[in-house]
Amino acid sequence: MTAPVRIALLGCGAEYSGVMPEIYEAARQVEAEVFYPDVTLADVRSAGKGFGLDVHSADLKLMIARAEALVAGRAEADAVFIATCFRCAEAAIVRNELRRYIHEQSRLPVVSYSFTERTTSGTLLTRMEALVTIARRRALLARERQEGLTMGLDSGSATTKAVIMKDNEVIGTGWRPTTQVQQSADEVIALALEESGIRRSEIEAVGVTGYGRFLLGNAIGADLIQEELTVNSKGAVYLADRQHGFATVIDIGGMDNKAITVQDGIPGVFTMGGICAGASGRFLEMTAKRLGIDITELGPLAMKGMGKNVPMNSYCIVFGTQSLVNALAAGNTPEDVAAAACHSVAEQVYEQQLQEVDIREPVIMVGGTSLISGLVYAMGELLQTEIVVPRYSQYIGAVGSALLASGFVRKE
Repeated sequence: MTAPVRIALLGCGAEYSGVMPEIYEAARQVEAEVFYPDVTLADVRSAGKGFGLDVHSADLKLMIARAEALVAGRAEADAVFIATCFRCAEAAIVRNELRRYIHEQSRLPVVSYSFTERTTSGTLLTRMEALVTIARRRALLARERQEGLTMGLDSGSATTKAVIMKDNEVIGTGWRPTTQVQQSADEVIALALEESGIRRSEIEAVGVTGYGRFLLGNAIGADLIQEELTVNSKGAVYLADRQHGFATVIDIGGMDNKAITVQDGIPGVFTMGGICAGASGRFLEMTAKRLGIDITELGPLAMKGMGKNVPMNSYCIVFGTQSLVNALAAGNTPEDVAAAACHSVAEQVYEQQLQEVDIREPVIMVGGTSLISGLVYAMGELLQTEIVVPRYSQYIGAVGSALLASGFVRKE
């Protein structure tokens, strides 16, 4: 029996808010063990002296002491989960600094999370699963080439994608809106098989990711069922030919966003989520609909506009919609409104999530929104860097799944 992955919990307030049972449940579902690193009173009293951050809260001092114990090797763990209440400003600073400190001073994968009283195990599951994947499958994640004949399937919240790869090349793709999970998967698989000229029986291994991964993985007998954080980061650096050294992956999805710092093809620090759909692709879909255009036309339209001419607030999708209505009623051009919407989403992702990771160039944008040129341009302006959008970027989860699934191809 495989020993459970040991995840060190550095938290403040979780035990007071009723969130601890949810954290334990999420860990249980991925066969992980959450524990508090042991420290002495002397460790707590001296906490922060080497770290360089003096705090007033006793709980935060304890968090820092536990982090220092992990980095110094006085406590052993396979991964680290940092959780603090979203209401506390001091905790937010400590959470962010500890995440950076552990990442820079150790090889432990670490994720930070700002919880509320309504946080459930379901919202924590993908993060816990990613920590377990990195700890257990580091050798698999280091894979740099696809071998054999494999298929990757990505069952996302908005779209379902399939990719067929043969000997390190994409030979077939399929893309459909996600309606019924199984039906959408059957449709994209059929499209990918038709384009590739391959029969289903010839596929040697299958990888599945996305929200519908467990349902589909069990239904089709997938060899690999894996969360999208590690799969997408692997697929991104593979397609961008940046598998060595550092890179930052940004995936602005239809329902949530992912920002991942990758080193040598393996995620180190990542964040997932978003405070509101106003900072996701959903707001851009609403903008296109309001402008009376297809989502594929939004990017080129935005490139013709000046977003700074239009005040836009997509922090909340309700207020963002109001901003859209007001902007058009004030006589602003569709070009300027489209540019403002792209800039607003990029700005919200930057403020809400990119502060939680270390931005290391190259910056790679993936997912369906990476095809919206106005959004890519806006993100590049904010980060003051050229954004890399690799070929097949919209199939990133499926490509990553097909690549990693080749680790299960039997060699004769």
